[in-house]
Amino acid sequence: MFNKLVIIPTYNEKENISDIIDAVCQLPKNFHVLIVDDGSPDGTANIVKEKQKNQYTDSLHLIERSGKLGLGTAYITGFKWAIENGYEYIFEMDADFSHPPQKLLELLAACEGNADMSVGSRWIKGGDVKNWTKDRIILSRGASIYVQMITFMPVKDPTAGFVCYTRKVLETLDLDKIRFIGYAFQIEMKYAIRRLGFTIQEVPITFIDREKGVSKMSMKIFKEAILGVLQMRWWSFFNSYRKKE
Repeated sequence: MFNKLVIIPTYNEKENISDIIDAVCQLPKNFHVLIVDDGSPDGTANIVKEKQKNQYTDSLHLIERSGKLGLGTAYITGFKWAIENGYEYIFEMDADFSHPPQKLLELLAACEGNADMSVGSRWIKGGDVKNWTKDRIILSRGASIYVQMITFMPVKDPTAGFVCYTRKVLETLDLDKIRFIGYAFQIEMKYAIRRLGFTIQEVPITFIDREKGVSKMSMKIFKEAILGVLQMRWWSFFNSYRKKE
């Protein structure tokens, strides 16, 4: 049944895009893929078009945007497209194989069970990271602990970007009220979903740092997350993330 969509935002991912599409589309359970490309000058979108034409006519989709508009807006564009096209399970995933494609099956199983959202987690039992420097591990773990302290979310890896949403979650959430477009976007989505009373289940993954292409991570992104969590908490005292009927 074609009710599962994996959204992959891209910017200059020509080294990875063909392989990641193959890895997802060749899994059991009939996953579809939506690439949201922000005008990659390296020709990423052209590679996707060739694979659409020659391999995955029905299961591979592409949205092209003009320039780098932010990770959060890419996902929200994908979420709205997924809802309009009737998908029941909607996933976020990176293009660089830091998120192991095989784990999509476990994220799906969690949401087919009792979870409204499932998260591929580095920081629960069974989770791990590979090819990370010690200072990056400390920074990421510290950021996760900080977010938990501020938000009281029972999520060990609140900054994780490998997740599955059920359709009812994204239909209930007012996506236009999500304000962050960078690293803090992942935190705000989980926080909003918890505020709406939905359940989140973490699934252990091993996060492997990219081997091809250039990382988009920077200290500026971490700073946005630190300040963004405080802004998010303050805003939520006076506003709701629920979509108006």
